[in-house]
Amino acid sequence: MKMYQVDAFTQTLFKGNPAAVIVLDTWLDDDLMQNIAMENNLSETAFVKKLDDTNYEIRWFAPIDEVDFCGHATLASAFVLFKDYTAAKTIQFHVRKLGIFVVNQDDDGKIKMNFPIRRAALVSEYPQELRDGLTKPFKAVYRNTQAFIVEYETVQDVLDEQPDLEKLKQLGKVRTAITASQPDVAITARGEGQFDCVSRYFAPAVGIGEDPVTGSIHTGIVPLWAEKLNQKQLVAYQASARGGILDCVIESEDRIEISGYARLYMQAELLIN
Repeated sequence: MKMYQVDAFTQTLFKGNPAAVIVLDTWLDDDLMQNIAMENNLSETAFVKKLDDTNYEIRWFAPIDEVDFCGHATLASAFVLFKDYTAAKTIQFHVRKLGIFVVNQDDDGKIKMNFPIRRAALVSEYPQELRDGLTKPFKAVYRNTQAFIVEYETVQDVLDEQPDLEKLKQLGKVRTAITASQPDVAITARGEGQFDCVSRYFAPAVGIGEDPVTGSIHTGIVPLWAEKLNQKQLVAYQASARGGILDCVIESEDRIEISGYARLYMQAELLIN
């Protein structure tokens, strides 16, 4: 069984966010897919099932559990499909619960993904675990179906934050009126220079301390900054140790285009009977 490992949201190896990609004709057993993801120990391993040359189903597994949406592994999967599996320049991913993602590849290799916006709402109350797990002052706190999004005053606060991941992990036991899912945590501030916003992302409840680059959370972060800055096109930077750049366009009230590049790091053969 062939597996690829791809660095997503970067043009440079060892930057961006690495994801594993496995293309299948039929789904593997869920437990086997989870074990492969646990063995890979990457933020996500994507499994892609071919329907035809332009249509694919996709699922994503973190080391601990399956997740319902992963942007960087979608980018990595599209990169693999465009490279080795289809001559088309436009493909569609069929996603459980989230419908269809239309994905295009430009002539220079840039991959553009059309995602649903997962809008975040301002909240006045939030769990004490969130306050205890972060060290910098909060300017505002927002919440969408995926995460708490905490706005900081400055980019430097975002860069300097050293969260207590064990305390943030306790958010996995919190249930709110918005959702019963385990909330992750993003921190963000208005960007400086070439970037419109700068963010970091933490998901210890699913086995990810700090995620290098998180496409999915930008479907919540970017609409916030688009409204604050009164602009539809934004360049976002995720300021992890690896770092990654996301080019974003608000296309409508409920759709966003997130684009980036990818680099192939490895092809491997899994020795699974």
